[in-house]
Amino acid sequence: MNNKDLEFFRSKRAFVCDMDGVIYHGNRLLPGATEFVDWLHRENKEFLFLTNSSERTPRELREKLNRLGIDVEEKHFYTSALATASFLASQKAGGSAYVIGQPGLTHALYDAGYSMNDNDPDYVVVGETPEYTYARIVRAIRHVLNGAKLIGTNPDVTGPMEEGLVPATGALMAPIELATNAKAYYVGKPNPLIMRHALKKLGVQREETVIVGDRMDTDIIAGIESEIATILVMSGVTNEREMRRFAYQPDGVLAGVGEIPG
Repeated sequence: MNNKDLEFFRSKRAFVCDMDGVIYHGNRLLPGATEFVDWLHRENKEFLFLTNSSERTPRELREKLNRLGIDVEEKHFYTSALATASFLASQKAGGSAYVIGQPGLTHALYDAGYSMNDNDPDYVVVGETPEYTYARIVRAIRHVLNGAKLIGTNPDVTGPMEEGLVPATGALMAPIELATNAKAYYVGKPNPLIMRHALKKLGVQREETVIVGDRMDTDIIAGIESEIATILVMSGVTNEREMRRFAYQPDGVLAGVGEIPG
């Protein structure tokens, strides 16, 4: 990317950034992340860390970044769990759900007025979790066959960790979809719905914004479908060879977020 291209991105008022593969890998801060966040503060940019992960609450995400040496207020985090809870509340206020997921997801649903239900839930909601068992899959399948709607926090098949890729929500959802012949509705990226939530939370227009991510199939396509400028960083899931296989391309490609500051 040449300097003119970088100036185009640097001039944007708002940045929507993925976290895994962009700011950190697991519990390891990525090079340039601290400098990038310092630059966002120094230039008075509006910014939001938008993650497809539904495992943690914004408070927990803030604490994680703090442990890694970056201090960011809680208001700068938005997750697929929050977007999922908001979507379900708009569809059926005060509903109930059977959840396969972590506390970040259940807390978001509780805060949106939902109750947990293993009897006759309105929805089966799936997010990434290491507590994924055959028994829970069977319960989810029975609820869907009895009429519960199937919701996924995000369609990611894998996620990056320090030791390599791990299964994410799309992979965990597969046996439930196959056994029920139901198709899950995914709220997280690349659904334009979560992008509209992000812009509304930031109080900016799409023309003023750039999305920074490491995945062509979620971050970059989310930007393209929402008409938001895109930067792909090569510090996460997608490499250059894989990038070129897609029918669409990002507006900019960088090794990492450390290249963004002026």
